[in-house]
Amino acid sequence: MSRTSTIQLFTKEHWPTGVKNIPQPPEQLYIEGSFPDPASKFLCVVGSRKYSSYGKEVCEKLIAGLRGYPIVIISGLAIGIDSIAHESALKSGLVTIGMPGSGLSRSVIYPRSNTRLADQIVKSGGALISEYEPNFMAMLHTFIERNRLMVAFSQAVLIIEAGSKSGTLITARLALDYNREVFAVPGSIYSKTSEGAHSLLKMGARPVTSSADILEALGFERASDNQKILELEYHNCSDAEKKILKLLAEPVEKDELVRQSNLATDQVNSLIGILEIKGLIKESCGMIQLV
Repeated sequence: MSRTSTIQLFTKEHWPTGVKNIPQPPEQLYIEGSFPDPASKFLCVVGSRKYSSYGKEVCEKLIAGLRGYPIVIISGLAIGIDSIAHESALKSGLVTIGMPGSGLSRSVIYPRSNTRLADQIVKSGGALISEYEPNFMAMLHTFIERNRLMVAFSQAVLIIEAGSKSGTLITARLALDYNREVFAVPGSIYSKTSEGAHSLLKMGARPVTSSADILEALGFERASDNQKILELEYHNCSDAEKKILKLLAEPVEKDELVRQSNLATDQVNSLIGILEIKGLIKESCGMIQLV
């Protein structure tokens, strides 16, 4: 992928007020790409690097449900939930900002496997932001330092899976220190990767079990806006996806849906997965149905 953008100083006059007012504001910031409309809602999404299949699915579906809203997804460009958050935002047409624990030069981006993701973020109209010189290599302490910036740029922080001693909890504590709202996704009581989120919920974090919870907390009108998002999702569907939706006027078993659609089973399974991520259908008690 060719790169046409350049790394520039992000002048203080363009910094959000929340960044200027934290206890230890950065001395300078570098940016590559375009800073989103400041009137947008900025949501920081973080979680475990060693995520579960549940955490991945939850992250994808929650962000997919924000499609069409002026919401910017901020994360740390790390492996795990960070990468999934960025990728989900890109798939959903949301602007996303990556904040690595290094400079922005591709020779120092960590992990190196995410250099392509960094390019995609910029190309899609998002941005990369760092307080470090472009060729500065990441160190242990820089990841903690960048966490404060992710929180400073955001109105709220969403925690998706975190162990009891996860670095993600540092981000949550910073959010509380900076008077940002903290959202947490509940998980299985048997899951080690949910222990941190459950601790936050006990401390008063807002539980999130759907995209509608996030939209409501960020100040969007829940009922009317949800209808708008469903309409938008439908218009953005492929012909094959619309075909499946038309067959779901009533709940249908998957085998019957395959028969009625005259499509291959693998294709129907794929279409069901896509439509579930878009929040248009769900599977309950063996039946596929519209949301």
